[in-house]
Amino acid sequence: MNESKPIPLGHNFQLLETIEQNPQVTQADLAAKLGVAVGTVNWYLKRLINKGYVKIRRMQRKRLLYLITPRGIAEKSRVGVLYMRGSLIVYRQTRAQALALLDQTRSAGYHQVVLKGDGDLGEICRLTCLEQSVQVVHSAGADVLPVIGVDGGRLTLTMPSLGGQAFVANAGAKGN
Repeated sequence: MNESKPIPLGHNFQLLETIEQNPQVTQADLAAKLGVAVGTVNWYLKRLINKGYVKIRRMQRKRLLYLITPRGIAEKSRVGVLYMRGSLIVYRQTRAQALALLDQTRSAGYHQVVLKGDGDLGEICRLTCLEQSVQVVHSAGADVLPVIGVDGGRLTLTMPSLGGQAFVANAGAKGN
């Protein structure tokens, strides 16, 4: 791995949080939690150890105990704040884009939409619909109702038109 490449913010926070909660966690457990290879976790841990955020104690021949240091606790707090700020930016952008799409649907006379997609962005759209008194219906209405689509980090609006043709308007959502 490239030594100058930083650990992704979310991974950094999750590693420090998990180690603080469970010092006996294994690298395999950390890899599964982060969705990365064990070798990547090993590299991350070496970086955290070199920076003084984590210490290692050998418990048994093949078992290690990871201890978060006071510097590690301070780093976890710092990274947590940055991670939360980034998450709030994504939330606010997605909500603003969902509001713009809902304004388009109401302007066209609709008070119901079909929501296609899931995950965090889909949930933000669903909550925004509830807040705006726009009913979310099942995909059975997709041919006669506007469809808000969540595709990766992008929101789209497909409006039904005469003759069953539809057009797609992009809300301009940025990455997730």
